[in-house]
Amino acid sequence: MGKARLEAFSDGVIAILITIMVLEMKVPHGDSWASLAPVLPVLLSYVLSFVFLGIYWNNHHHMLHLVKQVNGPILWANLHLLFWLSLVPFATGWMGENHFETAPTALYGAVLLISGLAYVLLQQCIIRSQGPQSPLKRAIGNDWKGKLSPVLYGAGIAGAFLHGFISLACYVAVAGIWVIPDLRIERALEHGVE
Repeated sequence: MGKARLEAFSDGVIAILITIMVLEMKVPHGDSWASLAPVLPVLLSYVLSFVFLGIYWNNHHHMLHLVKQVNGPILWANLHLLFWLSLVPFATGWMGENHFETAPTALYGAVLLISGLAYVLLQQCIIRSQGPQSPLKRAIGNDWKGKLSPVLYGAGIAGAFLHGFISLACYVAVAGIWVIPDLRIERALEHGVE
């Protein structure tokens, strides 16, 4: 079957998740800059999660450019990814409301870690369906970003037990390596790998 429904559904789910996160943010009482201070952790959590969801949306879009058709395992792997991404608003809210305390910050990292692993599973399902000369496999190569990200997430989860800002530094580092769309796939598309 074609990939259009999978793309449209995924785009819709990610858009809803971003909307849920922004609707959960409470407007501060007061009209001074100082009134923003109590909600700053919530705002920072939102910004980080918005960036992560944007990264997933962007890279998912790029990855699907190398896919002509989808099958059952790809559909289920995509739903698996969307399930874990759907927990991002909950983890974001809990972490922000509790000012980056240990348990919420560790849970946030766990949701990001499992989402990352779910993305890799989706990649592997696509590669498996495309056969040994998969355009996606050739495009991602040795996937150093995919190998480094779980290490940084793990460090962030462990760091939560020392200080929340250690975790945030690790999570921001992962976002930093992924914020630019996957250039490996863009290069493959430019060179006609299909």
